[in-house]
Order: sequence, then C-alpha cells, then structure tokens
Amino acid sequence: MNPVETVMRKAPVIPVLVIDDVRHAVPVAQALVAGGLPVLEVTLRTACAIEVIREMKQVPGAIVGAGTVLNPADLDKALAAGSEFIVSPGLTPALGKAAVDAGVPFLPGTANASDIMLGLDLGLTRFKFFPAEASGGIAALKAIAAPFGMAKFCPTGGITQATAPNWLALDAVLCVGGSWLVGKGEPDPAAIEAAARAAAALAT
Repeated sequence: MNPVETVMRKAPVIPVLVIDDVRHAVPVAQALVAGGLPVLEVTLRTACAIEVIREMKQVPGAIVGAGTVLNPADLDKALAAGSEFIVSPGLTPALGKAAVDAGVPFLPGTANASDIMLGLDLGLTRFKFFPAEASGGIAALKAIAAPFGMAKFCPTGGITQATAPNWLALDAVLCVGGSWLVGKGEPDPAAIEAAARAAAALAT
C-alpha cells in the first residue's frame, strides 16, 4: 500500500492541531490516541510547533506528522523533529520534489485539476483537498476527482463531526482532517478523548 495511504487509513479523522503551548502537547496527544485517533497533524503555525512534534512522538501509539509545510526548509525542520508524515496546504514543484526525494509520506494540498496533475507528474496519488468547504464542498470534490480515478483525498477545512460522514461516504475519500477535536486554550483531556471516540466511530 502507498505509504501515505497507510497513514490515511489508520482512522477516519486526522486531527489538525494548532498548539501554542508545548505543555499541552502530551496531554492532547494522549487523549486523542486514547480516543482512537492515532494520526496527529501538528501544524507549523506556532513558534513551538517543532517542539510539540518532538513531545507528541513520546506518546505511545501516536503517529505524528507536520502540517502547514510550505517549502523545503519547513520540510527539513519537520523531518529533523521526527515527523512521520508531511501535509501541506498546497503543492509547488520545489516542495513536491523535496518530499518525494526524502521518501516521506506526503499529503499535498489540492483545490483544482491543475494541482492534482502537478502531483501526478511527481508520482503522487494521495492528496489533501483544501480548503474543502470554501472550495465548493462535496460537489466540487466530486467534479474535480472524476477525471482522476487513481487519486484519493483527505478533505480538510470547515468539516465538522456532523458533516464528516457525508465526506467519508465518497469513494474518493479515505479520511478527513478535523480541527474541531481540540479547542483553544488549556486542553480538557476528557472532552478531547470523548470527541476523538465520536470521530473514530465514524469508521463503523
């Protein structure tokens, strides 16, 4: 199986995490893993994100990757921190080539046919559809994916617990990205674990 597909099939939802306090890293990861969501995308949107990746990797069962990877320099930092997969909001030739050369599971962002064709030229067939709702939602992904039967997607952006099942019902969708699982501020592990359990149950 495609290495990034292996990651995508671990659970129906990949939590998209914006962590601004490294002290929150371990309790958040522990709660998500306990709730059945082992794949954790730590976005490189905060000053402590790289340290958060290192901390979360210490949690048993956690598969920790970096999101919001914008260029080869971000990729290098993420890999040095031990990221097990890479997610980007878009796709450039430079980042795509660097990720392919690194051999890391890579989920580049796409929002149109040209993005997908660029990825296919690089040998990529698994993509993030982003921003999912703002790009036209389910109807848009159906239309965009139709010519590309070899491509599978992880829609991310504006998806909720309530709407996730509609996305997951699509043949072209392997999982969704979700930012609803962890709120801002001091984490509530019990609430996070409960949200994770509800999300993990979408696979059944």
